[in-house]
Amino acid sequence: MDFSSLVLIEKDKETGNILSELGSYSVNEGAVYVTKLYCIDNEVSLYFDTKRDVEEWEYSAIYDLFEIEAFEELGYKIKEEDEEYNPTWVVRFPYDTEHEETRAIINELCSIIKEKIEKVFEDIKDKEDEYK
Repeated sequence: MDFSSLVLIEKDKETGNILSELGSYSVNEGAVYVTKLYCIDNEVSLYFDTKRDVEEWEYSAIYDLFEIEAFEELGYKIKEEDEEYNPTWVVRFPYDTEHEETRAIINELCSIIKEKIEKVFEDIKDKEDEYK
């Protein structure tokens, strides 16, 4: 599926209900990995995963070899969401009311996500014996 934009919604902290749409942001092709995007109390949460089902050994290998440091080095908070079926992460960053600033952050993240997901799948090739 090709994406041209992602919509950022504001959610209520207590109920999780949608309060409003904060903006629609044009995005690059890395957005195909994004599964959720919302804001609570001026903190944006962007969830992403591998975009495909993985085998059990791949699940562990991907978490071991995925380069979260690429996000942390740029000041983003990132953590694994290991209760999901496929490897999933959430990146958090402050919401900026300036539309272009938020668009730039989302696109920077989408670029890094695409690069690092593609890299991790390349890195785990031929590692099945190590993870079984």
